[in-house]
Amino acid sequence: MALHVRGALVLRACIRLCLVTAALVASPLAAQAEWKPVEKVETYAISGQSGPELYRSIGENGPNAGIARAIAHTNFKLTWTRDYQAHAGACVLVSAKPKLIITYTLPSPSSPLPSAIQKNWEVFLAGVSAHEKVHGASIVDMARKIEAATVGLTVPDDPKCSKIRVEMTKRLSALSQALRQASRDFDRVELGQGGNLQKLILALVNGG
Repeated sequence: MALHVRGALVLRACIRLCLVTAALVASPLAAQAEWKPVEKVETYAISGQSGPELYRSIGENGPNAGIARAIAHTNFKLTWTRDYQAHAGACVLVSAKPKLIITYTLPSPSSPLPSAIQKNWEVFLAGVSAHEKVHGASIVDMARKIEAATVGLTVPDDPKCSKIRVEMTKRLSALSQALRQASRDFDRVELGQGGNLQKLILALVNGG
C-alpha cells in the first residue's frame, strides 16, 4: 500500500511482484505437502511528537512507491522447486513446492512519544498492520492458486519440457495481474470516503 502524503489522500497499491521460478531436480509427489509462508517485519524510522509531525515524517521517510512515499509496504519473493517429467512424448508438471517470503515494512517512531500520542499511534499502527496483512493473505492465496493451476499440467509433444514453461508463464501472468487488480480495489475502498485507512489517518493527524 502506498499513501501520497503531500497532497490529497491517495492510496496506491505498492506490492512488488517477484515471481521467480526454478525447475530443480525431481522431488517425489509425496513432498507436495502443506506449506506455510515466512512472514517478516521490517521498520523505518520516523520522528515527531505529535500526530501531524509523525505523519509528515512518514511522507519524508517512507518507502519509495513510484511518485510518492508509502506509509507501509508489502513485498514478497516467491520461488518454486518444480518437477517436470516427460511421459510418452508429453511433459507433465508432477509436483511444485513453493517458498514464499512476505516482508512488511512499517513506520516506527525513533523516540518515545507522549502518552496520549502513543495511544493514538498504537491504534494507527495496528490498523495499518492489519491492512498490510490483507495484502499478505492475498499473496498467499495467489501462490496456492498457482499451485492448483499448474500441478498436473500436461503439454503434449513436449519431450524436452520447453513448451510447458511457456504455458506456465501465461498462467502465472494472469494470476499476478489478478492480484494487482485486487490490491488496487482493496486500497481504493480502504482510503475512500469513510474507509478504514482514511479514518486512521485523520484520527492520527487530528488527535494531537
